[in-house]
Amino acid sequence: MTTQELCQKAMDMMDMAYIPYSHFPVGAALLCSDGTVFTGCNIENAAYGCTICAERTAIFKAVSEGHRDFVRIAIAGKSEDFCVPCGSCRQVMMEFAPDMEVICLNGNGESKTFALKELLPYGFDQSWL
Repeated sequence: MTTQELCQKAMDMMDMAYIPYSHFPVGAALLCSDGTVFTGCNIENAAYGCTICAERTAIFKAVSEGHRDFVRIAIAGKSEDFCVPCGSCRQVMMEFAPDMEVICLNGNGESKTFALKELLPYGFDQSWL
């Protein structure tokens, strides 16, 4: 799958977001090393702590299907700035793919790419345990 195709899948997932409170849709598309792609969107809840981000939705779907070797993730939002993952999502990404590429898109479909370690330079992983 090309990077452009992965980014398009992330942008398409924004339409699936359940966002009655923030009105801020986010879509994600996660590429596994075997070529499998898992998508996700943010899902809000009136009890805000029960809300889940698009990135974690995609990752948890992948893990629940037995996939744990991730290559890259595309994250799309409709804001002017690039839609970067929150701290919780960065930590979950670190658990499974500390060398993953993170592609962040803005509302115009423009992208900025990061190595996860740029976004979470001192991430907590199993080496700390």
